[in-house]
Amino acid sequence: MELGFVGLGRMGGNMVTRLVRGGHKILAYDPSPNAAKLAEANGASLAASLEGFAKLAAPRAVWVMVPAGEPTEKTIQALTGILAKGDTIIDGGNSKWKDDIRRARELAPRAFTTSTPAPAAACGACTNGYCLMVGGDKEPVQRLAPVFTTLGPPDGWMHVGAAGAGHYVKMIHNGIEYAMMQGYAEGFELMSESSTGSTCRPSPSSGCRAAWCARGCSTSRPTRWPPIPS
Repeated sequence: MELGFVGLGRMGGNMVTRLVRGGHKILAYDPSPNAAKLAEANGASLAASLEGFAKLAAPRAVWVMVPAGEPTEKTIQALTGILAKGDTIIDGGNSKWKDDIRRARELAPRAFTTSTPAPAAACGACTNGYCLMVGGDKEPVQRLAPVFTTLGPPDGWMHVGAAGAGHYVKMIHNGIEYAMMQGYAEGFELMSESSTGSTCRPSPSSGCRAAWCARGCSTSRPTRWPPIPS
């Protein structure tokens, strides 16, 4: 497929690389002074400005991969003045799901379609793929299925509902994932302290040792400092 792509940062650039390797034709734009080098490194053609996306074959699709908030808002507003009826704007950033619903409502009178694939990436995602939770109308999601299939590992993407659903599911996903990661980190820290026999630094406020060492202090945090002399 032919796809416009805004944002060649670490995640966006790797996604473009995976798409190009999958046989898709990518026209990219990035405001960075190093945009030409970034595009070349990732195998994409470079648009001099957002207006360059008007040259894409209709119905056009442009993937926005920039920081959530004002950068995403400004980019989408600019694209609405360039794209036309039936074109699709894809927000792959970390937007709040309520913003997706608002944008879909605002763009509907102009007959734009929207898609909100929320990518979950781990180390090696450029090689192994990005799990995608996609929200949006059925027609653009089906039309863009080859893009999602290329980005994801086998069975790695799902259409989870209407506009906003993708980022909502990703929000729940992140809450669960980050809690698990914190739990793992604390568990490994405890095992490390136990295996090395080290102790924790005294609390400056109470003078006691940290609760992590079962010494009764609830305010200190685990450390890897040397044992405290008796």
